[in-house]
Amino acid sequence: MINVLFLCTHNSARSILAEALLTHLGEGRFKGWSAGSSPRPGQMPNPLALAVLAEAGIATGELRSKTWDAFAQADAPVMDLIITVCDNAAGEVCPIWPGHPATAHWSYPDPSDVAGSDESRRAAFRQTMLAIRHRVTLLVALPPEQVVVSTLQRSARAIAGQGL
Repeated sequence: MINVLFLCTHNSARSILAEALLTHLGEGRFKGWSAGSSPRPGQMPNPLALAVLAEAGIATGELRSKTWDAFAQADAPVMDLIITVCDNAAGEVCPIWPGHPATAHWSYPDPSDVAGSDESRRAAFRQTMLAIRHRVTLLVALPPEQVVVSTLQRSARAIAGQGL
C-alpha cells in the first residue's frame, strides 16, 4: 500500500478532502492521511468539507484534524509521498519525515476563504473537491512502476502540472 500524507496549515478543508478522496479512490492500493502544520486548538474538519464528501458518497467518519508532528514520530505510519495542498504549508519548514518520502506540491485555493451565501460557500468546497479528485484520479491511475519511491516524486510533481 502507498501511504500519502496531505498537508495544509489547519487541516480542516483541502487536506481533509484529499485524504478522503485518495483513500476512497485508491481502492486499497493507496491510503490517504492528512495533517496541518498548525491546526487551531480544538480544530475540526470544516463541516462543508464533510458535507460535499458525503454528497459524493465518500466516507467521513474517521476524518479528524491533527498536527503534522504526529507523522514525524518514530511510531507513525511510514509515508511514501507527502503532498502539500496549500501554498502556506508548502513554504514552511517541515519536520524530518521517517523514511524520507517523496514530496510534491498541489496548490488549491482555500474554499474556507469564500464569503457569501451557504450555497456559494458549498460550491467553493465542491469545486475544490473536484479539482483534488482530478489529480488524485491521475495518481491512482499511475502504473505500478511509477509509484515506487524512486519515481513517485517525479510522477506526483508532473500531476501538479495537469490542468484543473
